[in-house]
Amino acid sequence: MNSTTEPVLHLRMLGGFSVSLGGKTIAGGSKATDQTAYLLMILLHNREHGIARSRLEQLLFEDRDMSDAHHALQSVIYNTKKKMDKAGLPQAAGCIVQNKGIFYWASPLRIVDDTNEFLRLYSRGNSLETLSDRCDAYLEAVHWYSGEFLPGHTAAIWVAQEARRFKDLFKDCTEKAAALLRQQQDYIRLEALGRYAAGVDPFSDWETLTMEGLVYQGRYEDARTFYDQTVSYYISELGMRPSRTMMDKFGRLGDEMQHKHQVLDTIQDDLTAEAQPGGYLCTYPVFRGVYRVMERLVERGTASVYLMLCTVVDGKGNPIESGPSLEELSERMTETIQKTIRHGDVMCRYGKGQVLVLLMNTTRENCDIVQKRINKAFQIGRQRTGISYYVNSLFR
Repeated sequence: MNSTTEPVLHLRMLGGFSVSLGGKTIAGGSKATDQTAYLLMILLHNREHGIARSRLEQLLFEDRDMSDAHHALQSVIYNTKKKMDKAGLPQAAGCIVQNKGIFYWASPLRIVDDTNEFLRLYSRGNSLETLSDRCDAYLEAVHWYSGEFLPGHTAAIWVAQEARRFKDLFKDCTEKAAALLRQQQDYIRLEALGRYAAGVDPFSDWETLTMEGLVYQGRYEDARTFYDQTVSYYISELGMRPSRTMMDKFGRLGDEMQHKHQVLDTIQDDLTAEAQPGGYLCTYPVFRGVYRVMERLVERGTASVYLMLCTVVDGKGNPIESGPSLEELSERMTETIQKTIRHGDVMCRYGKGQVLVLLMNTTRENCDIVQKRINKAFQIGRQRTGISYYVNSLFR
């Protein structure tokens, strides 16, 4: 007995736009910015109730001066049907219909829509009573959210409004899933939830869930590595500091870490840094900790410490914040500074094209000498680029 599987139209509107049939993309994808794709976005998103002609024309043509918007709309619809037919959509000629001034998506194919699946599972999670079932529903919903609603089209008001709505729902869904995972002490899935959420919704502090999962699994070394990597990524790669909320949460989680009992020699071996020439190059979290210790020593009058910010600049003295040479210049500046400063000085990368240095037990005059040594080592031939310096004493 032969059985046929009903073809299904898969619609993606979160994290991108595509319409696919049988694994083949028939609209969107790399061409998600053309008028055919935008018409399909509007019609498919409004397929339940349809959309009025005047509203459809307004969304499609915006403020463009159209002598005959009705004709232009019919032309876009005609071309869309032709493309759908060529792409293999069954009964493409009837996929868009008009009834009493309302346009509808009329293809008989069943549609699996990521926005609908996300909303369905989120609502299911809200309605279930069993803790584990609610958690599973929320987690499944979270994984249907693969990014911002129709990215690249948020200049359109209706898209921006929907993007905000789905982002807020994703936030609520993720927080509810995390709370239930804590109740179940399922820290493995909490770690995974944080990693996924941070990937699809960056700059929202979801890394704290991953850190929490690692700490409560007792994976302290992994937690420390993740902490350093996260902060370094924000500062060195993105040129921005993590939010105060994230840093505070990371700090509190650090306090939760516990260690097995060890003898002092073993602990000291673990604390001792590997020998490296020149200054101590560390991550920003470590640098911040050293800075705070030195502040206390300065207050007691037992140290004289200066904080120096080094920035790559062009021939006119302006900071270089982008461009093909920034990465190479930043790396060369970092290496030059590390080789030039003393073994007891501390440094870290701070954003692209910037390095922070703690010059220990020195004077303001000696800071100028350090700058001259760095400049001499950094300059190659007749290069126009250089380094600018700003210096503050820790005693202010």
